[in-house]
Amino acid sequence: MIVGSLPENLDFEKRVAITPEVVKKYKSIGLDVHIGKNYATHLGLTDKEYEQAGASIFSHNDEIISNSNAILQMNILEDESLNKLKDKQILIGVLNVYNNEKKLKEITSKNINCFSLELLPRITRAQSMDILSSQANLAGYKAVVDSFAYFQKAIPMMMTAAGTISAAKVLVVGAGVAGLQAIATAKRMGSIVFATDVRLASKEQVESLGGKFLIVEGSENLETEGGYAKETSADFKKKQEELLKETLKKIDIVVCTALIPGKKAPIIIKKDMIEIMQSGSVIYDLAASQGGNSELTKVNQIIDSNGVKIMGESNILNKLPVSASNLYAKNMFNFVNNLYDKDNKQFKINLEDEIIEKTMVK
Repeated sequence: MIVGSLPENLDFEKRVAITPEVVKKYKSIGLDVHIGKNYATHLGLTDKEYEQAGASIFSHNDEIISNSNAILQMNILEDESLNKLKDKQILIGVLNVYNNEKKLKEITSKNINCFSLELLPRITRAQSMDILSSQANLAGYKAVVDSFAYFQKAIPMMMTAAGTISAAKVLVVGAGVAGLQAIATAKRMGSIVFATDVRLASKEQVESLGGKFLIVEGSENLETEGGYAKETSADFKKKQEELLKETLKKIDIVVCTALIPGKKAPIIIKKDMIEIMQSGSVIYDLAASQGGNSELTKVNQIIDSNGVKIMGESNILNKLPVSASNLYAKNMFNFVNNLYDKDNKQFKINLEDEIIEKTMVK
């Protein structure tokens, strides 16, 4: 049995689904690995390294598609390759089901089995496959580092003979995996950190990292059984706006991470709130690709609103592709390992397995 992976479109995606380290893991469970020429040379990983690990290199994508039982990608394949998938073949990646619904319906109707890893259930057995956590962790870290680079003042408090420089004040919106890493990173670098989230369970986590949790008066715990945030009521939104408006007057840097799976990102930082922020402040919006948590966010642009810089990245992990690929490739291997029946040397789609059932695109 063969797993294959095509080079990603480097204009949009620099991460890869297979690293030389995991090629050895695939070989150890009896799977051959086929990849495209110059598959990860942009990451400093040569074809020779892949060959030494046991992978076979092909010049044409058609050869990889034709030979492989399962295609492993970071993102959904481009249309030309997608249309060449064949009966009973498997496609695994972050397929962005909600944005690619029509495209995925077409290929699943051809008896092609698609698995989208952003749909993994939050259960203990799936933790080693959890791409949302591994990637969001890096995104939270990088968002803080980038926003600090744009902020034109020192971050920690500094006491000098010429006077004292106050510590920067950071607000993290959304205390999921990305938000918690952002809090930890900002705190380590000497800033004063505040955080807000609709899930009351986040309060303890925020405070354990040294952050101050902002509580909306009379709020309830808006958390799904899967651990994600629910949409909020109009009354909650109004109270949250009032609390944030007062807080933002003294905040230097805002890192936005609030997302609702499968839906447009909630707008939390309104235009009138930005207007009262201090000139020189920075808003870094990790939710930009889903519409943004800031009303003024534009994807892949830096907006200047009365001296406040608003930054929206479509894929911040293109700035950390080596680390992100290393983690993603391990998550992918663990998923494939669960899908592969080593005794019978075939892929087994067991829909009684919650991991397989939840991630399969139907």
